[in-house]
Amino acid sequence: MDPTSAPKGCGASISSIYYNLCDLTKVWGVVVEAVAAAGVVTSFILFVILMASLPFVTDKKRKGMVVLQACILVFTLGLFGLTFAFIVGPYSTSCTARRYLFGVLFSGCLACLVMHGLWLALLQRRGRGPRSWMLCLGALGLWLVEVIINTEWLIITVVRGGFVPDLSCNIANQDFVMALIYVMVLLLTVVLMAVPSLTHKHKQWRRDGALILVTGLFTVAIWVTWIVMYVHGNRVSGNPSWDDPTLAVAVVSNAWVFLLLYTIPEICLLTHEDTDQEQPHDGDVYPARSLVYDTILKEPDITHQGVYMENKAFSMDEPRTVSTKPESPYGAYNGQLRSCVYQPTELALIAKGLTRMDQDIMTPRVTVPSVNPQSSSSLPCSAGSLSS
Repeated sequence: MDPTSAPKGCGASISSIYYNLCDLTKVWGVVVEAVAAAGVVTSFILFVILMASLPFVTDKKRKGMVVLQACILVFTLGLFGLTFAFIVGPYSTSCTARRYLFGVLFSGCLACLVMHGLWLALLQRRGRGPRSWMLCLGALGLWLVEVIINTEWLIITVVRGGFVPDLSCNIANQDFVMALIYVMVLLLTVVLMAVPSLTHKHKQWRRDGALILVTGLFTVAIWVTWIVMYVHGNRVSGNPSWDDPTLAVAVVSNAWVFLLLYTIPEICLLTHEDTDQEQPHDGDVYPARSLVYDTILKEPDITHQGVYMENKAFSMDEPRTVSTKPESPYGAYNGQLRSCVYQPTELALIAKGLTRMDQDIMTPRVTVPSVNPQSSSSLPCSAGSLSS
């Protein structure tokens, strides 16, 4: 194209294949480019937030899903970058990236969603799900299937054409869609796998299942729309040049669906504490009173009561001491029932009485022998009276 005929908004030194990125007469390219650039920045920020919030995740089950969510962010970032391949004009490199990366990036996102849905289903049925490394291996296996399919498809078509550089752009729309059958199967699996988790007994896992289901349904709606327009609608309307805008809008809108309906809510739920979750010890957080304490309250101590009744006479001989230290009227209250607890003053008197009796028994008394031999019979009585 003549440099002097460059569209409005584009410089004279810009190649014609990049006119959609700057042409102000074709607004769709500039708008999709801005939305895709915002998606790239948002995906990168969310990835940093996800990694930064990992040390604060207390739920081990939810922490195991962080790897899958990080993979979805990486593939979503790739989808936003792939959008630029559909905005620029068709040439060998851009067409190869379209044909190869379209299915590879979408299959990566959907494979992670499938494994998350499978984990929820197993958690509901068995009470525990697979380990995180098993989920990663499963997602990797599902993704590698599409990688192998696209690699073989790309090699076979290029080799058959004798390595013609522009052959990658000469592909029928129906063939492009048929090469994505495996991705459609993954998409259908995402929707079906999320349905059983909606009946989970815990609210947080029902919420995860709902997020996966809504994401899958919106993705199905987007795919049905762009396939109909790409295969049939644009030809009927007489605008075959709308093929690239159709695919670009489909890719960028689906990438934002992955961010808004799944990734952002899951990141918000990482550090969210659910009161609906079961207790780790299968019981109350604060245990009830001990069995010994309940026994004391239910059955009065007969032994102490008997000691109190037998030694009650000692309290009459002991003089009452008045404390000069100010005491609080609530100092004797210990939270127990009054009928089941002895008064502290009585216990103190009993203890003091027993202590005094022991001292009297252990302390020898000095007696004066009587001179009169007849009074010897009354000596024990005198000693007893003195000791008393």
